[in-house]
Amino acid sequence: MTLETEYDDIRVAEAVYRAIVPDDDGYVSTRMEGKKVIFEFKAESAGQMRSAMDDVLACVKVSEEASGLVSVSAPDLDGDSLLE
Repeated sequence: MTLETEYDDIRVAEAVYRAIVPDDDGYVSTRMEGKKVIFEFKAESAGQMRSAMDDVLACVKVSEEASGLVSVSAPDLDGDSLLE
């Protein structure tokens, strides 16, 4: 599965990329293309895919908050303490 995030400012894209790339672990591979950060997820099961995506999206949110893009916390829609 591929997930792309695009930012207005390349500095923000770089900050998000640098925050995420250390966690590349076989389930996710991260790269930049201009102002886009692209995540390639691979998993053997739907559960592994969800877990990998939850982890990465949580890190993306924290790095966006640190960059000033997000000013409020995202709701936990299903009560499992994971960002949706």
